[in-house]
Amino acid sequence: MSVPPQAFVNKNKKHFLGIPAPLGYVAGVGRGATGFTTRSDIGPARDANDVSDDRHAPPAAKRKKTEDEDDDEDLNDSNYDEFSGYSGSLFSKDPYDKDDAEADAIYESIDKRMDEKRKEYREKRLKEDLERYRQERPKIQQQFSDLKRELKTVSEDEWAAIPEVGDARNRKQRNPRAEKFTPLPDSVLSRNLGGESSSSIDPGSGLASMMPGVVTPGMLTPSGDLDLRKIGQARNTLMTVKLSQVSDSVTGQTVVDPKGYLTDLQSMIPTYGGDINDIKKARLLLKSVRETNPNHPPAWIASARLEEVTGKVQTARNLIMKGCEVNPSSEELWLEAARLQPIDTARAVIAHAARNLPHSVRIWVKAADLEQEAKAKRRVFRKALEHIPNSVRLWKAAVELENPEDARILLSRAVECCPTSVELWLALARLESYENARKVLNKARENIPTDRQIWVTAAKLEEAHGNTHMVEKIIDRAITSLSANGVEINREHWFKEAIEAEKSGAVSTCQAIIRAVIGHGIEPEDQKHTWMEDAEACATEGAFECARAVYGYALSVFPSKKSIWLRAAYLEKQHGTRASLETLLQRAVAHCPKSEVLWLMGAKSKWLAGDVPAARGILSLAFQANPNSEEIWLAAVKLESENKEYDRARRLLAKARASAPTPRVMIKSAKLEWALNNLDVAIKLLDEAIKVFGDYAKLHMMKGQIEEQMAKDEDAHNTYSQGLKKCPTSVPMWILLSRLEEKLKHVTKARSVLEKARLRNPKNAELWLESVRLERRNGSPEIANAVMAKALQECPSAGRLWADAIFMESRPQRKTKSVDALKKCEHDAHVLLAVSQLFWTERKLNKCREWFNRTVKIDPDLGDAWAYFYKFELLHGNEQQQEDVKSRCRAAEPHHGEYWCKVSKDIVNWCFSTDQILLLVAKNLPVPS
Repeated sequence: MSVPPQAFVNKNKKHFLGIPAPLGYVAGVGRGATGFTTRSDIGPARDANDVSDDRHAPPAAKRKKTEDEDDDEDLNDSNYDEFSGYSGSLFSKDPYDKDDAEADAIYESIDKRMDEKRKEYREKRLKEDLERYRQERPKIQQQFSDLKRELKTVSEDEWAAIPEVGDARNRKQRNPRAEKFTPLPDSVLSRNLGGESSSSIDPGSGLASMMPGVVTPGMLTPSGDLDLRKIGQARNTLMTVKLSQVSDSVTGQTVVDPKGYLTDLQSMIPTYGGDINDIKKARLLLKSVRETNPNHPPAWIASARLEEVTGKVQTARNLIMKGCEVNPSSEELWLEAARLQPIDTARAVIAHAARNLPHSVRIWVKAADLEQEAKAKRRVFRKALEHIPNSVRLWKAAVELENPEDARILLSRAVECCPTSVELWLALARLESYENARKVLNKARENIPTDRQIWVTAAKLEEAHGNTHMVEKIIDRAITSLSANGVEINREHWFKEAIEAEKSGAVSTCQAIIRAVIGHGIEPEDQKHTWMEDAEACATEGAFECARAVYGYALSVFPSKKSIWLRAAYLEKQHGTRASLETLLQRAVAHCPKSEVLWLMGAKSKWLAGDVPAARGILSLAFQANPNSEEIWLAAVKLESENKEYDRARRLLAKARASAPTPRVMIKSAKLEWALNNLDVAIKLLDEAIKVFGDYAKLHMMKGQIEEQMAKDEDAHNTYSQGLKKCPTSVPMWILLSRLEEKLKHVTKARSVLEKARLRNPKNAELWLESVRLERRNGSPEIANAVMAKALQECPSAGRLWADAIFMESRPQRKTKSVDALKKCEHDAHVLLAVSQLFWTERKLNKCREWFNRTVKIDPDLGDAWAYFYKFELLHGNEQQQEDVKSRCRAAEPHHGEYWCKVSKDIVNWCFSTDQILLLVAKNLPVPS
């Protein structure tokens, strides 16, 4: 292999030759050849920042200092921070030239600009942080500021009762070793004291400067003993002399009352608790306003009130009086001055004001208010009326201070001076006799033809004196006259007048007003609706006579409207008498003979009053008007059975079955026989009914229950099964079949019956609840909890399920469960009843009573709620509360509820009243636990 000759030639050639120099390379720097100087050069040939020449090493001390600086600028990775960089400056050794200065100036201007942008937000944030910090960690001074302010109310006795502060020193300081004293004989004391009486104060004792010219008796007895009594006398003499000097000075000093000195000091305490700088600013501003515009009264008033708030009452008085001098015609300034002055000075101020403003009503009223005696007040008002005879306010105030006879004379003059004041005319009419009152009201109508109150007062006057025939005429003339004078007939205003008339006892007037204005401005198609609303509004206001008048007028226009007759009947039932109700119902059935409800209400009213023959008569008339009415047949049967006329009831039911055979008639027939213990007859009737009305579930259930009572469980099972084939959606029948299976010890069959029922009737809370209770009755609480969970998933808003779920939990968990129940079913009576029982178990009796009231208000038809409420009052309430619950339950007539229906639908209790059922249910109820 041949080798090129160039390889031998370039053997010693360096590898970097021919390669471009690296960036920043300076030739000769490595060996120190950085340049040289000549005489022709001006200045150094080397830059001041070049690398130093190691050949000219600096002195040792300087080298050491440089090494220290290098140590300060430690550029290791351990000294590097991601945010702030190295702890030292990376470029501290580099020169600081113009570019650096310019860059720094630009950055500084940018930082300053950014800082200005964020300044307001930063200051606001800082202020909020500081306020929050002060709220979280307030100063001790702030914490006790309210207590320090309350110290001014502490009495001397309370101050003296404050206990001494305990000694916080350590034990050695609190209990120093007792010093030992050696007792001296009395002879030494008497020898040192001298035993002589001093006739003057020792000039060097200091007392002489305080009490010039006072002679103090000696403090030693003639025998030389120390007299402590005389020391006390000397001290009292000293205090007396000092107070006498201050209080009785003739040398120009301020005279001071020693007894009132402390009271005056108390009055000097400032009452304003704000910033003193704010007061100074406000004072300066108001001074500027006063000087700029001295004729501006609000500036003077504001200045005076500022001084009053800061406790400088005398300054405020001076300011307001100066304002009154500058603005003598300002009513507000004079009234403010009278308010600020003490009462005697205020009288003089207000008298001055009355001389300057004799036609100001407020000034004269204030002058009367400042007087204490009624005689002086009357004198002020009469003086005022000389200057302002047409002021209604002054006349009214003057009349109020007079006796009736003088008031009548004053009012006679008042209506001459103020002929347009309705109040004065009416007041005069009330004080006059009947004949004079009529004349007064006629004059009032002439002077004020546009006011309705005068006409209404005239109608009340006639009614009060027995002239009821005139009332209607006066009201009709009022409507005509007011319309002629351009007055709008406002129905609302006239209705208010009618309500006021009824409350004052003028019934005829209120009825006349209603009849006169009820049809005013109403379209024919809106009449019925509007009048019903008017009647309800009157009844809500408690004006039942007005409501009767509205219904009466409506019935005269619409005599065949059943709904109006019913509303009127309910009004009479609630707020009228039995006689008025029966009279109304007689008229009602005459106009609406086909309305069964009206006939039944009349019969029930007679029956409740004990008039059974009259009730029978009404029902017989009802039969004639409605020959095949099921309601009337059943009402007649109930009337006879309640009065123990069972044969008549049977005959009526037989006629009803012949003429109007309905399921309800058949059920009532079977129930009557069942109640009278004729079970075979009852079953026979039910068999006949099932053939005709096979899809009516109650017939099957009643037959099955009778067979269970007769101990024919197989027959009952067949009856329920057959019934469910025809009525698969009857939930009560499924439950009855399940309970029959459970009674026969067939728990598995009972469970399967309920599952089949849930498939046929999905999302039914009653079936789920029965399944849960079946498991609990058979000792499977875990399965019951699982079934309840599924039930709540399928029926999340079922109140009965939630009510049972609350008491299935352990006691600590019940409260949480009740909160969940209330979120899901806030207005469900069963949930509210469960919460009431929960409070009962916790012995929170007031809350329990409150929740019971809420429950019966939401659903008054729930008998269980009334029974639990009554039992609660029996155990924890008084007799009045028990009677209250019983009367409310009687009025509500509940029909539903698990425990309630067990008693009320038990055939043994078929004739029980609401009170009897309530007592029996409450007796059998378990106390919640």
